[in-house]
Amino acid sequence: MPESALRHVVIGGASGLIGRALAESLRADGIRVTTLVRAADAGADEVSWLVDSDVLDPAVLAGADAVIGLNGASIGRFPWNSSYKHTLLWSRITPTRALARAVRELGTDAPHFVSASAVGYYGTDPAGAIAEDAPRGDGFLADLCGEWESAAAAAGEDARVATLRTAPIIHRDGVLKPLILLTKLGLSGPLGRGTQVWPWISLEDEVRAIRHVLDTGIVGPVNLCGPTRATANDIGFALARELNRPYLLRAPEWGLKLALGPDPTESLLTTDAYVIPEVLAASGFTWTHETAEDAVREAVAGS
Repeated sequence: MPESALRHVVIGGASGLIGRALAESLRADGIRVTTLVRAADAGADEVSWLVDSDVLDPAVLAGADAVIGLNGASIGRFPWNSSYKHTLLWSRITPTRALARAVRELGTDAPHFVSASAVGYYGTDPAGAIAEDAPRGDGFLADLCGEWESAAAAAGEDARVATLRTAPIIHRDGVLKPLILLTKLGLSGPLGRGTQVWPWISLEDEVRAIRHVLDTGIVGPVNLCGPTRATANDIGFALARELNRPYLLRAPEWGLKLALGPDPTESLLTTDAYVIPEVLAASGFTWTHETAEDAVREAVAGS
């Protein structure tokens, strides 16, 4: 990766899978990283926030090149009952509003604001390729992403805001985590039809893409996903092949809904959306893992 002009980046949500990898990548290149932590006693290069109030002192962001918001409770925890839906919403909207407010108060001196979102924004749309200009879809996750992005937009018209519509991460601690266990037990197979298109991205390319957004100053929505189409069966079978296990046991959609509930089944497992990374491709980004099979192979090799 070419030398970055970045000198100081502030990250909220640095304890998650993406945040940890991003902070490590930036620091490895000598870039100062300040992390926002929900702890009363912050350590070196940490700032305590969201402990006593939902307000962030704008001075924390003053002079930084970029601030990145990656906060959010895991969507991989089930069931999505009313209480956990509230947690999913609060854990995203509250930190994003705090960052947006601080960015807005800094005005023209504000850093580049890069805020997380997800490809769930588009819901299910099997009709064709979905680029960043596609409308928001239907369903709980689409509504959640819509509110998430609206919270970031509150930074104001003059702010430089990018929203990262990230696909599920193909990593042993990402979307593969529950699938690896089932596959090792010989219990894997098509989820629902299995032919539904799943957006995906490797963790390495997720970090590289975020850094590309930072280095190029991209604003607006950005689809962070792999460049080639993959179905749920493609990913599941690739995992089974790498683990030398069968891929036979179909999980019917009614069974998935019974086990997990309709929202995660329709938003995560049986959603059908061919999301394409049009902004990344047009801005010159290149992928380390160009196929889901490549990403699965790398993830299994690292487990």
